[in-house]
Amino acid sequence: MKPRHKRIALIGGGLAALGIAAALVLNALNSNIAFFVTPTEIAEGKAPQGKTFRVGGMVKEGSLRRDNLTVHFVITDTAKEVPVAYTGILPDLFMEGKGAVAQGRIGADGVFAASEVLAKHDENYMPPEAQHAVDQAQKTGQTLKQ
Repeated sequence: MKPRHKRIALIGGGLAALGIAAALVLNALNSNIAFFVTPTEIAEGKAPQGKTFRVGGMVKEGSLRRDNLTVHFVITDTAKEVPVAYTGILPDLFMEGKGAVAQGRIGADGVFAASEVLAKHDENYMPPEAQHAVDQAQKTGQTLKQ
C-alpha cells in the first residue's frame, strides 16, 4: 500500500469511529431526555404517549391524599388539572399551594404515574417552565376548570 492510501484509510477509519461514538452518545442522550409538558398541553393531547416527561405547576389546595406510601395529588396551571400518583417519600418542601414538578408517564386512566417529584426551593422559586405555564394561563384569562 502506498503511504497516500494508508493515510486515506486511517482518516476514513477515524471518521467512522467518530461517527459511531457520536451516534452512541446521541442515542444515550435521547433516551434520558424528559420534556416538560403543562397540564393544559396534557388536556389537549400533546403529551408524549408511552414516554417519560415532566409536568409542572402548582399543587392544588385540598388535593393531597396519602394511601400508605402512595401519594395522590393534583398539579394545576390554573387552567387545567392533572391527577398525579407517586409512590415514595416526598421532598420536605412539598406542600399544597406550592410549585412542584413531577417526572413520569401518563397512564391509560389519565393519571400521571410519577417516578420522581421535585419541590420548589424557596418562597420565590418556581421552575421556569411551570412559571411560564401559569403566566400564560392567567394571560389568556382562563379559569380553573374541574
